Amino acid sequence: MFTLANKQQQIGGALSAALLWLGSGIANPLHADNPSRCAVDDRGREVCLHASANRIATLSPGATELTYAAGAGDQVVAVVSYSDYPPEAQDVASVGSHTRIDLEALVGLAPDLVIGWVTGNPAEQMETLEALGMPVFYIEPRSVEDVAHTIERLARLAGTEPVGRQAANAFREGMAALTARYSDRDPVPTFYQVWDEPLMGVSDKHLIGQVVQLCGGENVFGDQHRLVPRLDDEAVLAANPETIIAGGMGEENRDWLTHWEQYPNLAAVEAGNLYFVPPSLIQRPTPRLLEGAQILCEKLEQTRQKRGAS
Repeated sequence: MFTLANKQQQIGGALSAALLWLGSGIANPLHADNPSRCAVDDRGREVCLHASANRIATLSPGATELTYAAGAGDQVVAVVSYSDYPPEAQDVASVGSHTRIDLEALVGLAPDLVIGWVTGNPAEQMETLEALGMPVFYIEPRSVEDVAHTIERLARLAGTEPVGRQAANAFREGMAALTARYSDRDPVPTFYQVWDEPLMGVSDKHLIGQVVQLCGGENVFGDQHRLVPRLDDEAVLAANPETIIAGGMGEENRDWLTHWEQYPNLAAVEAGNLYFVPPSLIQRPTPRLLEGAQILCEKLEQTRQKRGAS
C-alpha cells in the first residue's frame, strides 16, 4: 500500500537527488533569462532552455517515439515501461510507468528536459518535478498536424531541427497522400474498437476517428461527446457497422474480433469485414500512425471491393 510515509520518503529521496542535480552546475532552464530555445507545450506553457537539451526523460511510450522521431534519441536518458519503439529505446534506463514514476531515480539521472503526457502522467508527481525546478514539456497530439508539430517542437528543444523537420514533413505528406486517395471514396460505416472490457470506441474528435474519416470511413459512433465512449454490444448491433476494426491486446492478437462472430446477422460479420490493425501503429500518436492509417485504409477498400463482387 502506498502510504503517506511512502510518499514522504519518495519526495525526500527526490529532493536529495535534486540537490545533487542543482549542485551539478546545471541552471534551471524553465523560463530562462536570454533563452536560446523556446517552445509552447500542449498545456499552453512556454518552456525555454538556455541550450539544447542533452539529457531528456520521456514519460510515456508515445513521448519516447516522438522524441526519437525528432532526432533526439541519443539524448534520451530515461523512459517508462512499454517504451518499446524504436528498439534501442528498450536499452534506456526505465523510471517506472507513465502512471507511477520513480521520482528519485528520475531526478538522479539529472535530465535537463522532461517530456510529460498531458493526461497520462500523475499530476502530483509532475508538480513535484516542476517544484524541484525541472523543465517539463507536456505533449498530447490529438490531430495529424499535432503529431507533426510535436516532432518539430521537440526537435527545437533538442537542437535537432533538420531531422525533426524532415520527419514532420514526411509524415504530413504521407497522410495528405492517403487523404487525397481515399477520403472521397464511397463511405464505409465503421466501428473502431479501442478496448474490450469495458467495450470502447472512438469519436470523430479522436485521432483514430480522424484516420477513419480520411480513409473514407463513416465512424458509427463519431458523434459521441467523449473521445473514447463506453459502449455495449447492443449499441454496436444497433449501429450495425459494415466493418469492425480492432487493435487488440498485442501486435498479433485478434481475439477482440472473435467476440463479434457470435452475431452472424451483424453486417460486418455477415460480409466477413472483421479487421485487425496492430495497436502500436494506430493507437499511438506518432509517425508510425502513417503505417497504421495505410493498413486501415486498405481494410476499408477491401470492404468496398467486396460490395462490387457481391
